[in-house]
Amino acid sequence: MYYERIIDQYLNEWAARPNHKPVLLRGARQVGKSTAVRHLGEQFKYFVEINLEKQPEYKPLFQQNLDVKNIVPQMAAMYGTPILPKETLLFIDEIQDCKEAIMALRYFKEDMPELHVVAAGSLLEFVLDDIPTFGVGRIHSMFMYPMTFDEFLLACGERLLMEARNQALPSTPLPTPLHDKLIRLLRTFILVGGMPESVAKWVETHDYLQCQEIQDDIVSGYEADFPKYKKKVDPQLLRMTMRSAAQQATKKFMYSHVPGEYKTLEVKKALDLLIKANIIIPVTHTNSSGLPLGDGKDDGVRKLLVLDTGLMLRLLNMAMGNVTELTTHILTATAADLVNKGPMAEMLAGLELLHYCTPNLQHELFYWQRQAKNATAEVDYVLPNETHILPFEVKAGIQGGMKSLWDYMRERKLSQAIRCSLENFGEFDYIDDKANNAVRHVSIFPLYAIRMVGGQ
Repeated sequence: MYYERIIDQYLNEWAARPNHKPVLLRGARQVGKSTAVRHLGEQFKYFVEINLEKQPEYKPLFQQNLDVKNIVPQMAAMYGTPILPKETLLFIDEIQDCKEAIMALRYFKEDMPELHVVAAGSLLEFVLDDIPTFGVGRIHSMFMYPMTFDEFLLACGERLLMEARNQALPSTPLPTPLHDKLIRLLRTFILVGGMPESVAKWVETHDYLQCQEIQDDIVSGYEADFPKYKKKVDPQLLRMTMRSAAQQATKKFMYSHVPGEYKTLEVKKALDLLIKANIIIPVTHTNSSGLPLGDGKDDGVRKLLVLDTGLMLRLLNMAMGNVTELTTHILTATAADLVNKGPMAEMLAGLELLHYCTPNLQHELFYWQRQAKNATAEVDYVLPNETHILPFEVKAGIQGGMKSLWDYMRERKLSQAIRCSLENFGEFDYIDDKANNAVRHVSIFPLYAIRMVGGQ
């Protein structure tokens, strides 16, 4: 059974255009890239899927030359299916296994512009490093991530619940029974995560342990890929760095906390590779003096997220030996405790913010912290919102517990902010007596409603 994904809309729009570039679908392993393309293929008269990892016999077609007008008929003859403009969707999967095939993509736009071509692969970023001008202006990249909470709701058959939530506003909260049901489903989503195979297993069985088995297999698959990253990086260092990133999630990453007495430069190289593989997501400090936020970023100061909450829990289990207590906490803790104690709520918020961005660009996440010595002021995320910066705090608590936010808004002369928690929708005004009684308006969005936050 196919579960609806956000990227479907973008792929459908691409397929309907009279003029279209080949699409390169990018993202970590097992996030659903191939399944989404197969679903798109159902719209076409013919669908041709070639996997260059499983079917290496197709590689020589690209290695002889890059003339797609010759390659396509040869491919059709080998596959036994016509490859025709406007009628066929050609899907080249695991394209990272053949550098020449990636280079050939640009010529589909130039020489066969009416043919629909989608390529996908994992660890593509490593190959693309060696092809710096592989198709600038001639290939369109889309970025895909694990399933969002909204996609999870749809998979669970909760479309009506999602639509009811979409009618709520900070000024008009949800009825308590609907709010409570969404909180229960969100707790489940944190444990099941958004890897499509895990979600499918949950829908089928409602068994957390079976989902954990799938998550362990995915982590093992990632680790099996480590020797492919770069031959000079120790796979054991990559394992230790990945598990340490899970333990340090949402905190400033400390290279010295990676076990094994590795040098800082070695750990940094391993971490950069994990980021490039889309397994680890950086949240970079910015002085946020203006837009774009990236102009004020400091790549040397960053927090880290793991690409999926379910996988993070399995990595913690591998690093710590047992996460039963943490799992129980996620399922049973009070709303305030779940948000304020531990990294899960802040990490989920960051992932949701990223995953709802348009897939046509590779977006970044930013946060702010005061850089002065011994300073502790920090705002979890800062977002672009039209022409302004929108501070975003993950916190369950009263106004007095948000000193960092008030300091930040005062310094940046901001009047709007978001508080994200397990509270119902809401809003309040803070009268800042340190700034001539300026009014700071805070909108409260529940963690289950991040898609509704403006500025994305």
